[in-house]
Amino acid sequence: MEFLVEFEIDVPDETPESEVSAREAAEAAAAAKLVDEGHLLRVWKRPGDGKVLGLYRADSEAQLDGLLGALPLYEWMHVDVTPLELHPNDPAADQPSADRGGR
Repeated sequence: MEFLVEFEIDVPDETPESEVSAREAAEAAAAAKLVDEGHLLRVWKRPGDGKVLGLYRADSEAQLDGLLGALPLYEWMHVDVTPLELHPNDPAADQPSADRGGR
């Protein structure tokens, strides 16, 4: 299944900058691992409001919850998950499965 995940980070005011930097570095490494495992397909930043949109793949919403919950910044995230289904007019539907990530 694919999921659109929208989130924004809200770092508590009293958090030391060293902790923020360490978590951001760990988050980058965790995101790279999710890419390697085929779970994180794309990521975008919305201009103007700091929100991030990610396209994720997981076997279930429960698995996705586990993947997101393991992220170093998760406790500072406000997350909204939208499960996605194929649409009959999707232009990628005519592409071979490997080209569109096995959907």
